[in-house]
Amino acid sequence: MSIPPFPPTVKWLMIVSVAIWFVGQVILEGFLKVPLTDIFALQPGQVLFDYSIWQLASYMFLHSQSQVTHIVFNMLMLWFMGAELETRWGSKSFLAFYIINGIGAAIIYVFGIALYSYFSGSQKGLLVPVVGASGSLFALMLAYGWLFGDRVIYFFMVFPMKARYFVMILGFIQISSLLTSGVVGGEVAHLAHLGGILSGIIYIFFWGLYKTRVQESKTKKKTNLRLIVNNEEQDSSKKRDPRYWN
Repeated sequence: MSIPPFPPTVKWLMIVSVAIWFVGQVILEGFLKVPLTDIFALQPGQVLFDYSIWQLASYMFLHSQSQVTHIVFNMLMLWFMGAELETRWGSKSFLAFYIINGIGAAIIYVFGIALYSYFSGSQKGLLVPVVGASGSLFALMLAYGWLFGDRVIYFFMVFPMKARYFVMILGFIQISSLLTSGVVGGEVAHLAHLGGILSGIIYIFFWGLYKTRVQESKTKKKTNLRLIVNNEEQDSSKKRDPRYWN
């Protein structure tokens, strides 16, 4: 896997994410005690009961203050996976995929936590804030494995494997981690990661269905377009121009 370029949307997403983390979370929140995480992190309880629906989108631009590796690995993944996808799809389609699946992952996470809280009686998941772009990134990884399945990448920077198997392994790791640590156990929101994968599957399915219908519609219009020319010899006074039938 060669070093990818910096297409515009990927570049600006990285700049915005790093700026929000450093200026907003490290300086304003860390030193000046501005409660950005309380307002903009994804907290299922606030979304469900206080209607803080902006958190479904804002959480993906926040990252851990104490663990720098969180934002570093997320931005590297955005760069390596996102650059080729943006080049393939175009900037607008890529940005739509990134934002919509980040929101989709959040919705699935909130719904899953609500079900868990209802059946378990535990309110912990409703109160714990979630930050990070991993929901969007897992959707990007799914799309990468779908489009570039035969591309060889290096798992843990050491083991070469095809992209489709890399995505399968990551999905299996998230499922096994969710089962072992529990829905609200540990410091990683595995349910949000799986939400990104599920959201990506839904998006790709309906996007593919939409593209297929658009293509079929264009093909049908081209097929129905006919040029009819009267080649019979006629008197010049009775000749007619060619006609298009649609």
